[in-house]
Amino acid sequence: MPELPEVETIARNLRPQLVGRTIISAQVLWPRTIETPSAQQFPEMITGQEILDVRRRAKYLHVVLFTYHLFIHLRMSGDLTTKPADTDPQKHDRLLLFLSDNRQLAFNDTRKFGRAWLTTHPEDVIGHLGPEPFDPAFTPDVLFQKLREKNRQIKPLLLDQGFLAGLGNIYTDESLHLSRIHPLRLSGTITKEETLRLFDAIRVVLQTGIDHNGASIDWVYRGGGFQNHFRAYDRTGQPCPACGTPIQRTIVGQRGTHFCPNCQKYR
Repeated sequence: MPELPEVETIARNLRPQLVGRTIISAQVLWPRTIETPSAQQFPEMITGQEILDVRRRAKYLHVVLFTYHLFIHLRMSGDLTTKPADTDPQKHDRLLLFLSDNRQLAFNDTRKFGRAWLTTHPEDVIGHLGPEPFDPAFTPDVLFQKLREKNRQIKPLLLDQGFLAGLGNIYTDESLHLSRIHPLRLSGTITKEETLRLFDAIRVVLQTGIDHNGASIDWVYRGGGFQNHFRAYDRTGQPCPACGTPIQRTIVGQRGTHFCPNCQKYR
């Protein structure tokens, strides 16, 4: 699914297209897309709302409205695009917001897993999330303490959005490879030196992903080129860029996991 760099790219692209516009009507094409309020209440509540900002929190797109906050989670296959208001709904469009500039914002979601929340209380939706990787308050010392407190396998722990927000399968594999940490290591065994490497690797990998507009793999989002710069993810049998050893694939926490058995020794 789209991870932090992909959602950040979408937010940055949508911001100039949406900010300052007013939502003049809404059409819910798949009622289960709306998590809260009801699909029947949603159009009435969002109509007339001015869009003040478009942000990202973890993997959520956050649209700040005059009265409400609209959160959209793209899940496996969601995508958001703007197009002329008179464009007919596409096959997999689940939610349409019609804007004051004669355009529409379309939430297209092939697999129907994506969800939207309209609320006056953002914490009800995002209050469970851990720190943002680029938050100045998130430091190597904070990461080290959190690793010690949990003492879980590092790969599933980094995927836990309550531990650290925004990382998914791709960027976790890439971060662990760059920091030379085996995905099965218990977090409580990771040293301060390794924690600093991991901290730096997470930020480098995510920033590189953002710089390349994210990765285009197997979801609807097709705007990025980070897949051309993978070090480990989806490179089974190919040489490690650091040492030349073939990248291996295993299952960790029910997720396909790619690593270098030489650079990322289990110890």
